[in-house]
Amino acid sequence: MFFGLDLEELQLYWWGILSLLGGLLVFMFFVQGGQGLIFTLPKDEEEKTLLINSLGRKWELGFTNLVMFGGAAFAAFPLFYSVSFGGAYWVWLCILFCYILQAVSYEYRKKEGNFLGTRTYEIFLWINGILAPLLIGIALSTFFSGAEFILKEGNFVEWKGAARGLEALLNPYNYLLGIALIFLSRILALGYFLNHIDEESLYSKIKKGSLIYGILFLIFFLAFLTWIFLKEGFILKGKMVEIVSNIYLLNFFNLPFFAILFILGVILVIAGIMLLCKLYKKAIFILGLGSVLAVFSLLSTLGFGNKVFYPSVINLEDSLHIFNASSSYYTLSVMGYVSLLTPFVLGYIAYVWKAMDRVKLTKKELENNHHIY
Repeated sequence: MFFGLDLEELQLYWWGILSLLGGLLVFMFFVQGGQGLIFTLPKDEEEKTLLINSLGRKWELGFTNLVMFGGAAFAAFPLFYSVSFGGAYWVWLCILFCYILQAVSYEYRKKEGNFLGTRTYEIFLWINGILAPLLIGIALSTFFSGAEFILKEGNFVEWKGAARGLEALLNPYNYLLGIALIFLSRILALGYFLNHIDEESLYSKIKKGSLIYGILFLIFFLAFLTWIFLKEGFILKGKMVEIVSNIYLLNFFNLPFFAILFILGVILVIAGIMLLCKLYKKAIFILGLGSVLAVFSLLSTLGFGNKVFYPSVINLEDSLHIFNASSSYYTLSVMGYVSLLTPFVLGYIAYVWKAMDRVKLTKKELENNHHIY
């Protein structure tokens, strides 16, 4: 028994944990955003190496967060893990392949005798910087647009057609969030570079880029919000799944706590962009907090509001909600105690981050450093 919580309360608790991990994952996209800028932001090879080495000190945190998200989904909502990662496996294999390219590139870009050449690994990093946030954004959009699966006897997942999740690429609305995440990742990257690298030659491009990417992000993000707030959505009424107009907008009215967090998150992101335009070196933390709050509250409303978080467009009754997709009471309870270690893990990450950033990265430091990415 986890602090006297019943099964439904545990299910909501773990959906909150999963939503928080989703928010942290989006914040860590600053690594992908930086990789997407390695051919346009630096003026020469020396600056490019400076940017890549700055990102190289943090890229593992983003990958670890993705693994934690998948692990939490597997343990708390195994049916969701089975349908999403097992059913729509082509999408997730593409995402995994992007991260494999990233890991290999940081390891071998500057290795002596690498037969592919430095440029090839830089292209791999750029590919990860574009495709990872785009594909994850598209995958998250299926929480609102639905997916083509049904559940057979024993919860065996059957997918319509052989695309196995790639059919989500055919829905133009799914790209709105994916493209918004690309531009948000670049804004976060510019904030991170400004905070972590001591190189004045980058300042003018950071200022210009934050304004351009900020405007583009807001355009696509507002388009995404308009789409989900005006479209029909899926809601659990009793034991039946129904389609209701404007349900995702109504969720915010019915859950004012998450609505306030969402508005606060968006305000912080906009404020962070404005401060970044003024070259405020702590803007990354305001942007990061805003991103986490906005994504956390948006995802939370799916579980706490209409309860249907992964709808089936083939058969509504096969849609996944926090009740039919979760683990048993015993599993959720035991895992609840494990989750109490989360603040300590986050504290350790914050400590390591601060220790690594105590001295700003410069070209001179790279010259005296034997480990170069």
